[in-house]
Amino acid sequence: MKHSDKKAIAVMLMVTVLLIFVPLVVLKGAEFGGSDDAGSQVAEEIAVDYEPWFHPVLETIIGGEIPGEVESLMFCIQTGIGVGIIAFFMGRFVERKKWENRCKSVQMPDISEKEKGTELKHDEKNTCN
Repeated sequence: MKHSDKKAIAVMLMVTVLLIFVPLVVLKGAEFGGSDDAGSQVAEEIAVDYEPWFHPVLETIIGGEIPGEVESLMFCIQTGIGVGIIAFFMGRFVERKKWENRCKSVQMPDISEKEKGTELKHDEKNTCN
């Protein structure tokens, strides 16, 4: 890894840490709520008699509110599945690129089986095509 790459990574990490901690220090006592809460509050302000037209499926099944720990668990599982899918496809693209580069670097002669006089073994065939 180049020195300039290490420097860039260090700068990006510092900026990330600053983005996380600066709001907590500058905005002491502020409440950081989710977008779900903000949306429902605005809907109630606009239409006081607003009634949600949809209720979460699990809350309907269990007949009450889902505990926060269960919500966190479900969010973590969803995140893990998403990361797994993204990592799988990224790995496939990287391996495809490696395979293409390997095939480009290996210049196998295009000799037909008749010209060679014998049948080609499996490992001698040009498998890059």
